Amino acid sequence: MPHVVLPCLDEAAALPWVLSRLPEGYRAIVADNGSTDGSPAIAAGHGATVVHVPQRGFGAAAHAGLEAATDDVVCFCDADGSMDPADLPRVAGPVLAGDADLVLGRRRPTDRGAWPLHARAANLALGVMLRRRTGLALHDLGPMRAARRTALLGLGITDRRFGYPLEMVTRAADAGWRVREVDVPYAPRAEGTRSKVTGTVLGTVRTIRDMREVLAR
Repeated sequence: MPHVVLPCLDEAAALPWVLSRLPEGYRAIVADNGSTDGSPAIAAGHGATVVHVPQRGFGAAAHAGLEAATDDVVCFCDADGSMDPADLPRVAGPVLAGDADLVLGRRRPTDRGAWPLHARAANLALGVMLRRRTGLALHDLGPMRAARRTALLGLGITDRRFGYPLEMVTRAADAGWRVREVDVPYAPRAEGTRSKVTGTVLGTVRTIRDMREVLAR
């Protein structure tokens, strides 16, 4: 069954619930990006493999987790409680069945507070740019996704910041991969956590900047 990479920076409040929701057979790799709230110890205490990633950046954590994985299929999921790991089989299923090479979870908010307006607007704009760039009928660069480990490593993804998820998709499209979307619920983050990507306007601006650089390359 798949390994699940959970990039992590100060997610102590959410990790117990997130790790308890992993489907049977799915094994967690918490790629810790310098947490100061005890996240690594909490993750280890709940049975996760912890990878310490000194290089700061979402992409650095995600890629270190990918490299540490040993299962054929690898999933990615946020560690902040906004996405339920119990939904991973619907994302990993088409890859495990050989029907898709990369599957993205299209976020469907369950609450008005789950997805700030500025973050949703940025995602829509990036979706338009992505469709123009790749020709793929995608609507979201959702953080829950699945693909085969060896193939992902073979894409040669270089971004180590917020552009990592986008570069994964653009390189997969250029390689002729079968890329699909499936709907997944998207809830407000666990109390006491904050998004490092789009939780603030500044975070959204940084994310757009990194992703524009990926598209420019």
